[in-house]
Amino acid sequence: MIRHVVMWKLASEDAAERAEQAAEVARRLNALDGVVPQLRAVRAGANAVPIDSNWDVALVADVDDVEALDAYQVHPAHVEAAGYIRSVVESRVAVDFEV
Repeated sequence: MIRHVVMWKLASEDAAERAEQAAEVARRLNALDGVVPQLRAVRAGANAVPIDSNWDVALVADVDDVEALDAYQVHPAHVEAAGYIRSVVESRVAVDFEV
């Protein structure tokens, strides 16, 4: 199994706007559960501890293998969520590892 972990820093300098956007990113990603068949598990959440060095949103998703991860990336529901995310993000980091 592959665990796909992604974190985003949002571009807005306004803390309230960033919090709203982080919640929306998490909502859109969590909504992929049961929609994208390759996802075995998915959980996204906005940062809950106001530390400046923390990232704003994180995603942890499990898929069977690299082929499933590739299929997830191009699934229309994921593409739609990713479009919104790209519109509010400053930077992104990710790692995919075997579990």
